[in-house]
Amino acid sequence: MKIAIICGSHRENSQSMKVAQHIRQSLKSGICDDVWIFSLAGNPLPLWDQGVWDGDEKWEQLLPDLREQLTSSDGFVVISPEWHGQVPAGLKNFFLLFGKNELGHKPAMIVTVSSGDGGAYPVAELRMSSYKNNRLCYIPEHIIIRNVEKVLNQDSQANDKDADSYFKERIEWSLNILKEYAQALKLVRDSGVTETDKFRNGM
Repeated sequence: MKIAIICGSHRENSQSMKVAQHIRQSLKSGICDDVWIFSLAGNPLPLWDQGVWDGDEKWEQLLPDLREQLTSSDGFVVISPEWHGQVPAGLKNFFLLFGKNELGHKPAMIVTVSSGDGGAYPVAELRMSSYKNNRLCYIPEHIIIRNVEKVLNQDSQANDKDADSYFKERIEWSLNILKEYAQALKLVRDSGVTETDKFRNGM
């Protein structure tokens, strides 16, 4: 089983990447066989344009490797910081560039990151508007990591002991649920019922 972690922060050395690294370690401790992290740090993906659909050379050079990694993944962890109460633009753009062939009918767990007591708005935004045409299936469980600077640090002295222990335990529990969804939804995809040329887009 392969799980892809999509780290949605544009910042280099971000708290979101710190969280992604912890999640990768948790996944590789026995939950799945292969973990791939795709980071939007530096905003490496151009903004969507019509050429994505028309096969423009720019996109045909940029996207095939990413498509292959996503297509070969059985599930996803989508990590988003909360910027001005929103999901970062690069992460929203990601969901315009990749569709049902890469993400369709696969489970994803939302993890949001806040330096304070926020983090709920990106959960609502992702659940509301990022899955319609690509058919990504968000599982009911999500993680909101508040006061992120005080947890999941390699230096244990920098952590709030109780909060750090809580988040580590909850992350592991939720990732095991994601694993079971990944196994179950593979059966759905393999059944063939999701394949359609008639209903290409969600309603």
